[in-house]
Amino acid sequence: MVIENRRAGYEYFITDKFSAGMVLTGSEIKSIRAGKANITDGYCSFIEEELFIRNVYISEWKYATINNHVPVRDRKLLLKKTELKKLLAKTKEKGYTIVPLKIFFNEKGLAKLEIALAKGKKLYDKRDDLKLKDAKRDIDRRGE
Repeated sequence: MVIENRRAGYEYFITDKFSAGMVLTGSEIKSIRAGKANITDGYCSFIEEELFIRNVYISEWKYATINNHVPVRDRKLLLKKTELKKLLAKTKEKGYTIVPLKIFFNEKGLAKLEIALAKGKKLYDKRDDLKLKDAKRDIDRRGE
């Protein structure tokens, strides 16, 4: 099961990608395995030199009892210190942010979040990307 943020490639120039672990509860893992999560509006921010993902919706697991989780909460991300320092230094520069790209499970069955260091696109950049995409689609149609 892979949950993707397709909008990130449209909204941002992706520069560096990182794979981070997430601190989750049991009911959150079960909801992610069922595909009941949305990372489109999510973003990452630093709180006291620790990286957290915010505004990510993971729906409540329907079979959980009173111990169910809160759907939208800050979740801590687990990265190496060198990666955290690099991300912290880059986000202090103007225009850079950290966005989630996808949630996936590694070969050990652990939930991982692929995040990217990104710079926001201007409106004309988005228009150029759409023109290139349309041109490529036309070429592919004619070639078939």
